[in-house]
Amino acid sequence: METIAPLWLWAIFVVIVLVSLFIDFVVLKKQGAQGVGVKQALNWSLVWIALSFLFNCLFWWAVRDTTGSVEIANTKSLEFLTGYLIEKSLAVDNIFVFLLIFTYFAVPPEFQKRVLMIGIVGAIVLRTIMILVGGWLLAEFHWILYVFGGFLILTGVKMWLAAGQEPDLDDNPALKLLRKVLPVSKNYDGEKFWTVENGKKIATPLFMVICLIALTDVIFAVDSIPAIFAITSDPFIVLTSNVFAILGLRAMYFLLAAVAEKFHLLNYGLAIILVFIGTKMCLIDVYKIPVGVSLGVVVGILAATMWLSVRSAKPQSGAEVTAASKDPVQ
Repeated sequence: METIAPLWLWAIFVVIVLVSLFIDFVVLKKQGAQGVGVKQALNWSLVWIALSFLFNCLFWWAVRDTTGSVEIANTKSLEFLTGYLIEKSLAVDNIFVFLLIFTYFAVPPEFQKRVLMIGIVGAIVLRTIMILVGGWLLAEFHWILYVFGGFLILTGVKMWLAAGQEPDLDDNPALKLLRKVLPVSKNYDGEKFWTVENGKKIATPLFMVICLIALTDVIFAVDSIPAIFAITSDPFIVLTSNVFAILGLRAMYFLLAAVAEKFHLLNYGLAIILVFIGTKMCLIDVYKIPVGVSLGVVVGILAATMWLSVRSAKPQSGAEVTAASKDPVQ
């Protein structure tokens, strides 16, 4: 798998990821078990987005310096931006699933942060492996593109049909299996995954949550990895756009959790985006849709569905507005 990125840029990317994880696991850990407010989540989301754009600027400069071509640098930079936006968009659906899991298990807000931090590390490792495997498959078997494209189209159609419906975790086969295999405590024991009851070591509900989050990461990766390969086959762009989208996942969760109901039509937009990307992939040998057009379509669909969501949102009653004003995270 060939990449246009120089070796030193790979090194900088690794350093950024390690420093980011250090901040999450060491610096933020000192805060202890406490919730994340909307203002804090918004500030961190803006930090991660700004960092992603700064890295893209550095990537543009590196490509121009390596190739001596501004046109190539513009194209590659646009590929990163499009891939990042697609992965960030698909992460929204992942966040809604996280919200469902946390709600189902009644996970206290102060415990959710640790689960998300562990989930982020798992997602980075999983995506790295899947990107390397996916890149090798595409290099060896070109027809895999059509399989990926068809899969994305079917996933988009399935997402459209399921939009607006509440998933039922009671029928989740993974959850049923976990409950049969592991004895689980009825109560939380702080942020611990294991506790002792009647002299026996058993799992806490938080362990069940982390298992389901890991399963969600797998499903999310299966959906999102083929999507980015429709934009570029450069492993550096595929990996970095994915990882930068993941790094801001924790902050974006707490931000979207507070406003999830306002964007109730977003899943329809994500479904259309998946169908578009799948179609782009299936047509790649007939007509290659320009990256700029892909970026415009993705941005347009997201903007339209968010605008329609806000326009069609049900107005809050006086009681709801009063309750919201008392919410400590606002």
